[in-house]
Amino acid sequence: MEIGQAFTVSALGSQFLVGLSRAMILFIVSAGMSFVLGVLRVPNVAHGSLYMIGAFAAFSISNLLGGGTAGFWLALILAPLVVALVSLIAERSLFCHLYEREHLMLLLFTFALMLILGDLVKMVWGADYRSIMAPELLQGSVNIFDSPFPRYNLFLLIIGPLVGIGLWLFSNKTKVGKIARAAAVDREMVGAIGINVSWVFAFAFVLGCFLAGLGGALVSPTISVTIGMDHDIIIEAFLIVTIGGLGNMWGALVGSLIFGLTQAFGILFWPQFAIVFPYIAVVIVLTWKPRGMLKSVW
Repeated sequence: MEIGQAFTVSALGSQFLVGLSRAMILFIVSAGMSFVLGVLRVPNVAHGSLYMIGAFAAFSISNLLGGGTAGFWLALILAPLVVALVSLIAERSLFCHLYEREHLMLLLFTFALMLILGDLVKMVWGADYRSIMAPELLQGSVNIFDSPFPRYNLFLLIIGPLVGIGLWLFSNKTKVGKIARAAAVDREMVGAIGINVSWVFAFAFVLGCFLAGLGGALVSPTISVTIGMDHDIIIEAFLIVTIGGLGNMWGALVGSLIFGLTQAFGILFWPQFAIVFPYIAVVIVLTWKPRGMLKSVW
């Protein structure tokens, strides 16, 4: 793209929407990680592996149901539930015994779990590239800012805010959400009034992992589903929750917007080095706000 073209209102507007749609996927995945960080204080490196399982599960479910519109929508619902089941098994058998351990040990444990899940995915689905077709309703593009913009990306722009609002309502307006927030502050006090904190933590962990699976299912029509897709997303998600504020859901949204938009505009202005721009933004934010843009719950 020529420099003169790069600065047109049409190109800027179109790339802005591309960055927003990418940010919505990052936000859904990062919000799940941030929720787990905020409630359980667990830096879950395996979060990216659950995102990958969500994408592969969506592919398998869609194929099993013959593809098409019904297959896609059912895959979008069932794939995150598969991830939630996997995470529940992991939480009840492993994580529930480790919450009192040091963060470094938890980090190493989840890193080991990431390697195990990666090998299991390779054993089940193989190393081939997979892809999912979006339903006919979400195929094609519409003209926005005099440029074609994929309908599926518009769908992502709707889903992202809905997930954010839903997670906020759960955390602030439901009994379980309020108990989870209280347990994050003082686990012993919550347990002293007769609440089973262990199952509260299990629910919080499963919900965060469900969002990882949802992110994987949502992204599957836009990229190749393959082994290794967990590595990039986990790096990005950790940086996002760090610059947003550890455990802060709205901080995850701010971090996702910074990451998605800087990447999109980097592609527009300097495509050879587009990957560098989000990391430059991370360095600037952490230099200015070492504890993140918004208040950290830690």
